[in-house]
Amino acid sequence: MEFLANSYRSQRKTTFLLGFVTGLVISLSSLTSAFYLAERRERKRRKRRLRRYGLDDDDEEERLRRDARGRDTIEIRSGQVVRGIEGLIGNTPLMRINSLSDATGCEILGKAEFLNPAGSPKDRVALQILNDAEEEGLLHPHTGSCIFEGTVGSTGISLATLARAKGYRCSIVIPDDVAREKVELLKKLGAEIDSVRPRGIVDPRHFVNEARARAEAFGDLELVGPHAEPYHMERDDVDVSRDPARSSKDQNSHGNVTRDDLVVSTRTRKSSMDDEQSPDSLEKGARGFFADQFENPSNFWAHYRNTGPEIWRQTGGLLDAFVAGAGTGGTLSGCAAYLKRVSCSSDRGWSLNRPASLDEVRVVLADPQGSGLYNKIKYGVMYSPTEAEGKRRRHQVDSVVEGIGINRLTKNLEMGLQCIDDAERVTDDEAARMGRWLVLNDGLFLGSSSAVNCVAAVKTALKLKKERGDEPPPVVVTILCDSGSRHLSKFHDDEAMKRLGVNAGSSDISDILQG
Repeated sequence: MEFLANSYRSQRKTTFLLGFVTGLVISLSSLTSAFYLAERRERKRRKRRLRRYGLDDDDEEERLRRDARGRDTIEIRSGQVVRGIEGLIGNTPLMRINSLSDATGCEILGKAEFLNPAGSPKDRVALQILNDAEEEGLLHPHTGSCIFEGTVGSTGISLATLARAKGYRCSIVIPDDVAREKVELLKKLGAEIDSVRPRGIVDPRHFVNEARARAEAFGDLELVGPHAEPYHMERDDVDVSRDPARSSKDQNSHGNVTRDDLVVSTRTRKSSMDDEQSPDSLEKGARGFFADQFENPSNFWAHYRNTGPEIWRQTGGLLDAFVAGAGTGGTLSGCAAYLKRVSCSSDRGWSLNRPASLDEVRVVLADPQGSGLYNKIKYGVMYSPTEAEGKRRRHQVDSVVEGIGINRLTKNLEMGLQCIDDAERVTDDEAARMGRWLVLNDGLFLGSSSAVNCVAAVKTALKLKKERGDEPPPVVVTILCDSGSRHLSKFHDDEAMKRLGVNAGSSDISDILQG
């Protein structure tokens, strides 16, 4: 009987253990299924959000690897010797602007782009434009080729710097009302300078149109690609139909993205085209190349592939808003598209999440007075108050701020336009007082566009703080574009500013800090 009792007790234990294990397995299976279904719902939700911005996330990393194959890109460097001035471009520090952060109770960070070798984020753009042109066979170093560009200064300085390093000439067309320090620096860099009166973009004598015309006139034969073949970028991995920046007129019969507005001219005579060796002679001939920073998509990709990822890595994903002005629009739209994609993605990598952080990075345009972009972002209409009846002038020059603010949509801005959430209008007076404040409180001697960015960053940070309270403090990143040393005769000259109707002597930004 005792044997039977022990056997019965053993059987009960076995049954209990078997039931417990079975129940545990079923519970874990159910839990796993629940997590799986929840993850699928989350991925679908994030995909819908990405599509709202014209983005997709399934094969982004692989697509970028294919897209960038063979291209020179900026890489993270640490403790090694770099090769040439190109190796100094990018990887700029992200600094906390102490006075603004302490005064607002927020974390306001500045991407120190003025530490690039030629002193601005345009170094990234110039490098990308020239590298892309060389890779595509449109430019060849040390052949007497010349880079043409119309610019208010910074892009011209970057192009002139890199052109010298790479073995090209550089010809710059610049408005005659920019700070004279920029013109002097361009001359010292060996650029050929032509100053013209400020005019509207529809005027053939506008500085951008003039630069394009000079590139066309450089040679006897205009090309739209290597060896006079139709030029296109092979982008088989990109669904062009889903890219809002690509219209049907930009696509050829094979679905490739064309660049039929690219100006490349050569001094090789047309008669040489009859020679079977003419392709070689074209490659070796001196060429005129119009960089076209406003419409050349290399501008956008320079920031999408480099500046945006740097900001994300440097903040560890603890980023609530990105604020920047728009001149060509490449910096704002390139960073916006990348930051939207990575912050909306279901795979956020090694970045951290805070319970109170925003689901996605908010992107805000900083716009100076006289520009129509503020109204374009806020209300969908490109309009500036200076265009009101009775105020419209033939040539609009309404701001002391140089480098940002425009009254048209460029291709580079359009490529990321759907990723821009809001806009902040900044007056010349606010920019001037912010510039003075940063000098006296942080030792930051910055240019006018940087001051505009900082004003807009403060306004954005205070709005976020009001929306969600003090904890944790919102993190806002902006771009510190260039040094004030390029603006000594204008933005940082009190007398010159007074003549332009701006009181630059004050450093009181209490009204800005009050929101």
